[in-house]
Amino acid sequence: RWLYGKQTCLFYAFCGVLFGICSLSTLTLLSTVCCLKICFPAYGKPFKREHGKILIVCAWTYAAVFACSPLVHWGEYGAEPYGTACCIDWHSTNINAMSMSYIVVLFIFCFILPCGVIVTSYSLILITVKESRKAVEQH
Repeated sequence: RWLYGKQTCLFYAFCGVLFGICSLSTLTLLSTVCCLKICFPAYGKPFKREHGKILIVCAWTYAAVFACSPLVHWGEYGAEPYGTACCIDWHSTNINAMSMSYIVVLFIFCFILPCGVIVTSYSLILITVKESRKAVEQH
């Protein structure tokens, strides 16, 4: 069972969600930047340190919005089913429509959308590399 009290459980769950979503957001942004620079090299200005800083702030802000939502009662944090750790309370969706809407939005914007962007970005990179290889072989 969870031994450290409700406040520590909330903090533990908040950190898990914050760092998890931030990690996936960062990977999504990285794949997008790589795709833009490899597949569309003439597009935009050269990537600078300031651009990287802005993207990092965006990733953390995006993650913070979803991690803070259960703290303002859109979704809930609680003990995991086995009770040894804390995370999003998945069982609250059975009795609370707000929790269900949080889970649906979380699934779409923190799983489906980032994974779709990553798969699309790397697919475009692979296609571009394959086409470049063919062009080089023809010359």
